[in-house]
Amino acid sequence: MKEILDAIQTQDRTSAEIAHLPLPDSYRAVTVRKDEAEMFAGLAGHEKDPRKSLHLDEVPVPELGPGEALVAVMASSVNYNSVWTSIFEPVATFGFLERYGRISQLTKRHDLPYHIIGSDLSGVVLRTGPGVNAWHPGDEVVAHCLSVELESADGHNDTMLDPEQRIWGFETNFGGLAEMALVKSNQLMPKPDHLTWEESAAPGLVNSTAYRQLVSGNGAGMKQGDNVLIWGASGGLGSYATQFALAGGANPVCVVSSPEKAELCRRMGATAVIDRAEEGYSFWRDEHTQDPREWKRFGKRIRELTGGEDVDIVFEHPGRETFGASVYVARKGGTIVTCASTSGYTHEYDNRYLWMSLKRIVGSHFANYREAWEANRLIAKGKIHPTLSKVYPLHETGQAAHDVHRNRHQGKVGVLALAPREGLGVRDHEKRATHVDAINRFRNV
Repeated sequence: MKEILDAIQTQDRTSAEIAHLPLPDSYRAVTVRKDEAEMFAGLAGHEKDPRKSLHLDEVPVPELGPGEALVAVMASSVNYNSVWTSIFEPVATFGFLERYGRISQLTKRHDLPYHIIGSDLSGVVLRTGPGVNAWHPGDEVVAHCLSVELESADGHNDTMLDPEQRIWGFETNFGGLAEMALVKSNQLMPKPDHLTWEESAAPGLVNSTAYRQLVSGNGAGMKQGDNVLIWGASGGLGSYATQFALAGGANPVCVVSSPEKAELCRRMGATAVIDRAEEGYSFWRDEHTQDPREWKRFGKRIRELTGGEDVDIVFEHPGRETFGASVYVARKGGTIVTCASTSGYTHEYDNRYLWMSLKRIVGSHFANYREAWEANRLIAKGKIHPTLSKVYPLHETGQAAHDVHRNRHQGKVGVLALAPREGLGVRDHEKRATHVDAINRFRNV
């Protein structure tokens, strides 16, 4: 791997030189192991510790197939799906790998007794398989995490509807928290040239998810002037939703859980911020009973911040804890757009506030290639910025995942793979200087 890293860091390298580099037999990767899938049995979710389940293993380099690319990973990042994988919730991911492995001889490679995780990367293409024409060895890239087969007609209007749609590094193997990764070539996008390796690896999954959920016509279809309630507005997903709202002429109402997170939202440009911990909102009386009085108090507070208006869009991702309130506070004819469910998948709400007020609930999941490309293009143009707060080396990925699991992070937590230190990979220093304060907004908070 040292020879590969040396070549990548050589400024005048050529595609041919990268293509002729010998590949190692193995590489280091962060894994969970199939024989440990029951290691947390009987523990509550918050008691499960990713530091115990995530391993840095030496694994064989996978066979390269048609339409695929092998990428040297310079940096990656931790997402909630990395946490879910590490604590084997809601199910162990090995079932995903087994089902994928039954499709074809090529996909059988993914069904292994270990799972290389990670759904983000920035790096350099090392090899491309037969049929790949748009990408070449030496190209500096980031990857989005949509893996599709597209053998069914269902996915050809919106690839997220492909029956064989999967999230790379979560429902497939050979993910990005490793020194090398195997991706389909249609996952690749140009690396933003004003960002470092770790900065460019941070937005991928969450930036694309927020774009589809909030901006795309497949999601909420946000327009200028909309009031948008954003839960967890300084977090990995919400921090991009906040930026999209501001960049698109909408008015974000940012909900956070501490003064520090509130200040981050204000630094992004938001003026309407609710610190739910400081204001004492508790939407459940007990484990089984919600408190509509708190919904009403919350709605009143929102109207105080919007000049008397209810929100047009609710950007939902906490799930069970907040969903009843989300349905209540949306304006008549408004939209609650939901992905994930970090506080629980079983949502409860009073349907009277939905049906009688003509509101919509829209499900949103990651993004198709076009949406991911547009979201990355906005990063490359400096319209949307990374929200990277902290970076760990590859061997401390368990601690990085633990931070995210315990909500001890702001924005995104990055991981260095092959990159020997932070700050490398910038190609356009002039553009970077224009945006450097925004790029570093979340650092070391």
